[in-house]
Amino acid sequence: MKKLKMNDLIPVEIIEKRIYLIRGYKIMLDFDLADLYGVETKVLNQAVKRNQKRFPADFMFSLSKQEILRMSQIVTSSQVKFHSNVNAFTENGVAMLSSVLRSERAISVNIQIMRAFTSLRLILSRHKNLSEKIKKPEQKYKKHDVAIEIVFETLRKMIADEEKPKKEIGFKID
Repeated sequence: MKKLKMNDLIPVEIIEKRIYLIRGYKIMLDFDLADLYGVETKVLNQAVKRNQKRFPADFMFSLSKQEILRMSQIVTSSQVKFHSNVNAFTENGVAMLSSVLRSERAISVNIQIMRAFTSLRLILSRHKNLSEKIKKPEQKYKKHDVAIEIVFETLRKMIADEEKPKKEIGFKID
C-alpha cells in the first residue's frame, strides 16, 4: 500500500479496496484506517481504547487468530505487517472514529470512507437486483428442462421397444 501524504484527497476506489467482508459485516482494518488518517495504528487504537463506550461489538471487534491469518493472505502488500491484535471497524465504527479523531484530515477521510461504503452498498444492491432477474428465467427454463427430459425418456422407451425381437403372430407349422 502506498503511504498517503497529509494533504492527499483519497479516491473512493482506493478506500473500497480496503473494505472487507468479515462475519457478515463490511469492515475496515485498524492499520488501513490509521494509514488513511495519517496516524500510527497504535495511536488510533489508543484513542479507541480511551473511548471504549463509543465502540460496541457491532461497531468494532478484534479479529481471531484464524481471521488474522486469512486476512494476511488476502492483503498482499509487503508493507502491511499484521500485529497480534487487529481491530475491525464496521461502517458505524468508522463513523464513530470521526468523533474520536478530530483532525481536519480525519474529517475529510471519514467523508471519503462514508462515500465508499455508500458506493459499495449501491453496487451490491444492483447485483442483488440482477441476480433476482436471472433467477426468474432460470426457474422457467428448469421447467422446460423437466419437460424435455420427459420427451427424451419417452423416445428412449420407444427406441428400446423397437429393438426388442417381435413375436410372430399366427399359427406356426413345424
